[in-house]
Amino acid sequence: MHLDEARIGVRLARETIEIAVNSGDRIKAPQDLPAVFDELGGVFVTLHSGALRGCVGYPYASKTIKEALIDSAISAALHDYRFPPVGADELTRITIEITLLTQPKRIAGPADIVVGKHGVIVKKGSQQGLLLPQVATDFNWTPQEFLDQTYVKAGLNPRERNAEIFVFEGQVFSELRPGGEVVERNLE
Repeated sequence: MHLDEARIGVRLARETIEIAVNSGDRIKAPQDLPAVFDELGGVFVTLHSGALRGCVGYPYASKTIKEALIDSAISAALHDYRFPPVGADELTRITIEITLLTQPKRIAGPADIVVGKHGVIVKKGSQQGLLLPQVATDFNWTPQEFLDQTYVKAGLNPRERNAEIFVFEGQVFSELRPGGEVVERNLE
């Protein structure tokens, strides 16, 4: 996605959140979005307010980017089980980040993980954990630490090493301040 398209996506996420928080309504995707928004794609919306405030998304390309973006924005603001719903008084303090994901591919282990490039998914039965690429760079983790933390997020013991491991790449676009300029994050 180009930066000008990503700016539209971040604005759409912000508008979606504002309407959902203030009225409980779900917006319809505008008809005049660039064609990339009609493609199938994995998308996450992350909210920050000094610290993580919500992060929800679709790891697989099961919906159009516009529908996944709207769903993820609402869920990150109102339904992330780790946080209370965002209140109207918080909207001016929250920055929004969107991450567009490539199709996950299976790998053998941590030697195949490139910090600054890959996000990680681990799966075992019905348990699954996902960490976006920016998490490892934000915490300065090694590939092994990144994998271990993904196991923990899935509710699995990292010492057992008995889950399927997948990596994906992410293109990350963030507001510099709430409602402000949007930039592409360089994760390397």
